[in-house]
Amino acid sequence: MAKIAILGYGTVGSGVVEVLKTNQISINRRAETDIELKYVLDLREFPGSSIEHVLTHDYMDILQDDEVDIVVEVMGGIEPAYTFVKQALERGKSVVTSNKELVAKHGPHLLEIAKEHYVNFLFEASVGGGIPIIRPLNQSLTADEIYEIEGILNGTTNYILSKMKDEGLDFDVALKEAQDLGFAERNPESDIEGHDTCRKIAILSSLAFGWHVDYENIYTEGITKITQKDMVYAKAMGMDIKLLGRCKKEGDQVCLAVIPMLIGANHPLNNVHGVFNAILIKGNVIGDVMFYGAGAGKLPTASAVVADIIDASKHKGKNIIVQWSMKKMKLMPITDGHFNYFIRVKLHQEKEGRAVIEKTFSHVEWVQVEEDPNSIGFITDTIREGDITINIEKLSKSEEIIAVESMIRLER
Repeated sequence: MAKIAILGYGTVGSGVVEVLKTNQISINRRAETDIELKYVLDLREFPGSSIEHVLTHDYMDILQDDEVDIVVEVMGGIEPAYTFVKQALERGKSVVTSNKELVAKHGPHLLEIAKEHYVNFLFEASVGGGIPIIRPLNQSLTADEIYEIEGILNGTTNYILSKMKDEGLDFDVALKEAQDLGFAERNPESDIEGHDTCRKIAILSSLAFGWHVDYENIYTEGITKITQKDMVYAKAMGMDIKLLGRCKKEGDQVCLAVIPMLIGANHPLNNVHGVFNAILIKGNVIGDVMFYGAGAGKLPTASAVVADIIDASKHKGKNIIVQWSMKKMKLMPITDGHFNYFIRVKLHQEKEGRAVIEKTFSHVEWVQVEEDPNSIGFITDTIREGDITINIEKLSKSEEIIAVESMIRLER
């Protein structure tokens, strides 16, 4: 028998209890033992709830109980989660978590502690919700040299951008709708400013390359500057705007960024809409593989958590090796990355303005729409990020350019 304790009875915690109850027979069969819920830790009371008899408000009840084999941390945040998880591992208890903040910041350290105590630290649900991606990176794709990861890793921003495109909603209206439906938090900053995606791509990159990627060093942009006018131009080009977490090898360096991007109709991520997530991985042997599904939500995330509980139970007393060094990976400065760009400008006179742009960028592909007669857009060739900044400054100082209204990186 494997006895578990759940830290936090919020959306994911209650989902874990529901999944354990709904699929109890098949879960026990796959775990090759009975999984028993012994504790739920929460500060609140739940009178009349099915977990009332296992509820505790004191973490020491769990830590000091040698019968508890697996601790499930679904509280979120860094503290007290980090302290609780560290103590559990040191006490010889395996830990399963969905906490992307904790994993991104302390993942390699907690993995090292788990290894020292012959237990496991598992975090499948920390990226992509119910999409299996951590285990494939750690097991199925280990024969490959991965050179690129690109993903839609946040369902809230993907929903907002889909609504802006499909229904012509402004950003603020689409965000309010996402909040009303429960897809976005009351304080949506982590989603819309790209921080959530940043932590997730840091975890994926660390596993892909085996070194620790510090998410604080990743260049990160959100979607708050994307306008309905950008959507009009995207439609005219037959493209879509997505918030992507990107990790790409360029020579001997790795360029990491979280950025809104225009992607073409033939791009594998173009047809990922609404709250769905998708992760595209490119390896030198396997080629392109894509993982798609519900990236968040109560039951999809809980399903991934329970899968880790089963894995921890099956590997009791045996540590599952995860290649994730505490040594930090040195990242390429974003200024050295190379992209194509879509730039939209407002001109005084179209002919003279075009001439200035062509002189600055040599070769461009023009984009013009009837809905925006006073502006013009253009697509550049592949340019170094640092150089595009210099060119944008040149345009801004030109007497023929009223304003540079928008700049979005582009991938066909």
